[in-house]
Amino acid sequence: MKALEKRITEEGEALSSNVLKVGSFLNQKIDTAFMFEMGQEIARLYQNEPITKIVTIEASGIALALAAAYYMKVPVVFAKKSKTSNVSGEVYQAAIHSFTHDCDYHAVIPQAYISSQDMVLIVDDFLAEGNAVAGLTGMIEQAGASLAGAAIGIEKGFQGGGDALRAQGIRVESLAIIEKMEPNKIVYR
Repeated sequence: MKALEKRITEEGEALSSNVLKVGSFLNQKIDTAFMFEMGQEIARLYQNEPITKIVTIEASGIALALAAAYYMKVPVVFAKKSKTSNVSGEVYQAAIHSFTHDCDYHAVIPQAYISSQDMVLIVDDFLAEGNAVAGLTGMIEQAGASLAGAAIGIEKGFQGGGDALRAQGIRVESLAIIEKMEPNKIVYR
């Protein structure tokens, strides 16, 4: 998606060779019109799949998941990063390492929210090493649901997560793939 690459180039900031700051439009201060353009593109990419639910992980992926779900007319389910007092009953769970926060989460989704009847699309704002998608895929498998693939806002291709997921047969569609970055220079695939 050339519009996303343009926004990253104009407003993003490569803080290092593997940390990209896009908080001014994507994941802290959200440009809602642009977010819905991204969601519409995800819906276009997966228009031939019989998707019944979108799954993401809290918190930054929720906005993009909601935008895609709006155009696909399906609900969004997000994995909480820990079981809280308002999550009752049986849950699907996975240990997920966050590249951004450099810590592990024990993500949960109540079993009532995904079933074996579902065709699920994973949506997230970033893909680095692929840990969130792998963890969410595991929870979808626990439910016996089908996986349509993963739709990603920004993939850091140089970290290999997307390529590893694709090698496992998972369809990954990223709106922008960064091949290399350093302060003041971003190269797209």
